[in-house]
Amino acid sequence: MGILLTAPGAEGQGMVLVVYIIVIAAFCYFMMIRPQKKEQKRVGAMLSTLEIGDSILTTSGFYGIIIDITDDTVIVEFGNNKNCRIPMQKTAIAQVEKAFEK
Repeated sequence: MGILLTAPGAEGQGMVLVVYIIVIAAFCYFMMIRPQKKEQKRVGAMLSTLEIGDSILTTSGFYGIIIDITDDTVIVEFGNNKNCRIPMQKTAIAQVEKAFEK
């Protein structure tokens, strides 16, 4: 190992390796971590503004209307049948359309 470090020009190779590691770490941050955090903030803001009467789209593709809201669950009414009310987690909501925007 000592032979590699004493070879002519070896001190510059270590610096290049450090620069490559920094560039790869920055690339990973801007392409993977940062967009995921932005999406989590967007979803959190969407779920915090839920109100009774909002029309929603679930992650499974069902459209419904919010009937009741608790801390981490909502009761959703699906279709024209007023007896089809299902409790579900807030995290299962993919999209919200506010009632007053119609």
